[in-house]
Amino acid sequence: MSASAKTEPKIIFRLQFEPEGRLGRGKIQLLCHIKDTGSISAGGRAMDMSYRRAWLLVDEMNRLFRAPVVESQRGGKQGGGAVLTPFGEALIAHYQAMEEKARAALADDIDWIVGQLAD
Repeated sequence: MSASAKTEPKIIFRLQFEPEGRLGRGKIQLLCHIKDTGSISAGGRAMDMSYRRAWLLVDEMNRLFRAPVVESQRGGKQGGGAVLTPFGEALIAHYQAMEEKARAALADDIDWIVGQLAD
């Protein structure tokens, strides 16, 4: 592999809360899709996951924090839907800020390691 063909490594940033709570890129992406689509099922489909899986992840996040991240409405005349709460919006912003800070803080070390990769 030539130096120009080397790809930028990805930092996988995840917060682990004991005993079983986790918050990482996948859940944040799901929240972003729910925000964009107004739907848990559509948000899950955007990530190739079932409604049940998406709902379970949202439920896990809603139980993990003091405030809910998503509020959903049952079907009716307007149909169902889901919206991010103000806390959910803030959670996305803070997570993305932490990811960016981690990337910036580790950039020199990552560059050094990439420079050591075999050609």
